[in-house]
Amino acid sequence: MLVTLARRTELATRAGVRFRRVFSASETQMLRESVRAFVNRHVAPYINQWEEEEGLPRELHKRAGDAGILGVIFPEKYGGLDGSHKTFIDFTEELSVVGAGGLQVSLWTHNIALPPILAHGSEAMKNEVAPAVIKGDKIAALASTEPSGGSDVANIKTTAKRDGNYFVINGCKTLITSGSKADWISVVARTGGDGIDGLSLILVDGTAPGLTRTKLQTMGWRCSDTATLMFDDVRVPVDRLIGPLNKGFKMLMETFNSERFLISNMAVAFAKVCLSESLDWAKQRETFGSPLIKRQVIRHKLVDMKTAVVAADAFLNKIAHDLDARAASPADLSMLKNHTTSMLEFVAGEAMQIFGGAGFVRGSKVERIYRETKVLTIGGGSREVMKDLAARQMHWSLTYGLSNSKVSPAVS
Repeated sequence: MLVTLARRTELATRAGVRFRRVFSASETQMLRESVRAFVNRHVAPYINQWEEEEGLPRELHKRAGDAGILGVIFPEKYGGLDGSHKTFIDFTEELSVVGAGGLQVSLWTHNIALPPILAHGSEAMKNEVAPAVIKGDKIAALASTEPSGGSDVANIKTTAKRDGNYFVINGCKTLITSGSKADWISVVARTGGDGIDGLSLILVDGTAPGLTRTKLQTMGWRCSDTATLMFDDVRVPVDRLIGPLNKGFKMLMETFNSERFLISNMAVAFAKVCLSESLDWAKQRETFGSPLIKRQVIRHKLVDMKTAVVAADAFLNKIAHDLDARAASPADLSMLKNHTTSMLEFVAGEAMQIFGGAGFVRGSKVERIYRETKVLTIGGGSREVMKDLAARQMHWSLTYGLSNSKVSPAVS
């Protein structure tokens, strides 16, 4: 017998599980209009400039915080909206209209940095970090990826050795979003033996002596701050440990599940931008005396693009519903990420074909999104790793002794 979301909410509430707020249609419209006004006033006129300058102004974080954009999924007690995953979809669509992924990943870096702190950190740590980040006064980042590998988290080489009341961190992290600007960095380091049982998360102050940062130039997300971080005997008080010692792997997996939803969300939103831009261009652009939209081959491309977008959007909203009901599994998130990012590659590619030479010129939304498709298939776990993870998590894999589990709430 199917259990409704309302009934699941009632049962979960009795069990002490926090459910996110579901906004009414009028509230949702009001929130969308607020984000739209923020984008029109503070982002759209400057996004091309920021792409060329390869960075966002720091004050944009404060303005986004004032507009309530930074706290979509976070608890009200820390200044957030406590919104559902559907609300997060709504906000993502509004921010995506400028066609720049670097905007979102920079403004929302804390969406993968804060969850471990809120789910496992001390109350003092939560109260110090979360409100300041959600207000936009501070920037938080997660540092996991290393030069030797990204998806293979179990082989992290950065170490954090206990020395009295401090951890001494040595190692290197790379491809860290907000790496140059972050005031707080949640660092994944090896505090124990080899493998997944020796990892911990430690909160590092961005001003800590021994921490050096080098900005990276990237193919996409050009307005984003992406950096390599070097830790040379960085001393961090032991009370900056996030959660129990040597239990960081599970926390990181919870965070990665959240990141995969975020990436999937971006993929669908940007595909909608590509479709809208392509339709407008096909109506305006003339070839041989007629608009492109009158060419059957172009109309068929648009139909195929629309079909792909609608299917991926339905999948995304289904998983959003399941996440709010605590009914999604890591396999669901893995398959969603692969499906939506592959869909975006197809839609963005078709949009480029429709734009022709105009799409090849840097500065258009379609050109920018096309350049940024690849990072979405890699970030948060590569396509190949996602397929293997999904296979391990699916019910039929139990035959082979592999496990299946639901996604744990990353923010409590």
